[in-house]
Amino acid sequence: MTKPALTQPESPLDEAMASVDVAIAGGGLAGLAAALTLGRARRSVLVIDAGHPRNAPAAHMHGYLTRDGKNPLEMLRLGREEVRGYGGRIVQETVASITRLEDGRFQLTTGDGAGYRSRRVLVATGLVDRYPDIPGLHERWGRDVVHCPYCFGWELRDGALAVLGTSPHAVMQALMWRQWTSDVVLFQHTAPEPTPEQAAQLAARGIKVVTGEVEAIEIHDDHITGVRLTLGEVHPREVVAINPWFEARTDLLGPLGVKLTDHPMGIGRQVQAEPSGFTGVPGIWVAGNVLDVTAGVMQSAASGVTAAATLNADLTLEDTTHALSAQP
Repeated sequence: MTKPALTQPESPLDEAMASVDVAIAGGGLAGLAAALTLGRARRSVLVIDAGHPRNAPAAHMHGYLTRDGKNPLEMLRLGREEVRGYGGRIVQETVASITRLEDGRFQLTTGDGAGYRSRRVLVATGLVDRYPDIPGLHERWGRDVVHCPYCFGWELRDGALAVLGTSPHAVMQALMWRQWTSDVVLFQHTAPEPTPEQAAQLAARGIKVVTGEVEAIEIHDDHITGVRLTLGEVHPREVVAINPWFEARTDLLGPLGVKLTDHPMGIGRQVQAEPSGFTGVPGIWVAGNVLDVTAGVMQSAASGVTAAATLNADLTLEDTTHALSAQP
């Protein structure tokens, strides 16, 4: 399937856009939803994004009301068009650094050395999935190696599914996937051995447990065909569910004093922030998976809207303060 192109020529930023109200690092659904909301609020907004979203390997995204089954890159292309329709600008690059200037504004420097200034910054750079270096996982990621039953479960329903155990959450993950298929095998791999209570739960749901570490995922004719253990035994399987460590992309935020925290479920690390996305550091907001590593596409877009509304309120208070001080 041909992926839609995100690149569209942009004219150079004019002097009026050299400094904007809000610069957004990351143009996934969270960043674009924020940009759209800010544009409609008549704020000047700049989105800087390289166009390589986390879900690019997937042919379709799901659970986004009215857009279920849409290609992820097509969604971003449409989102960019909508943002441009309200005067927002898109720069196809990577943000290399964010620094606070003496006047309180921020400078975002991109990978090509260009600099852009803004009054506020929203970071929506997403996350990185960390998973075992087992041959076959990377090649099939986002197709028949998956992590989220709500994202992929319907399409993979009734398949012969393997759950790769890598954490204490493996048993619950296997029980969850049982909702979509009756053929679930939990490969213990490096996960703790199920407790007697967990073993009873798995048995009651007809979920087999295989001990021993997994060596590779067998692939034939562009499909998963089995899971091979280190001792050489191969178990026929069609789908592999994994439980990655979710690592928010926060490199830009550390130098600004933004704090990180572990996700309450112990499955990743994200920014410590208010539900609005405000980080507690003046001028800095976050949205999407930087704010919550478990957020799906719809939650990420919603968090972008929420952050945009509070950003606009913050800018409104500053505009009013400036107007009062300018009075004779």
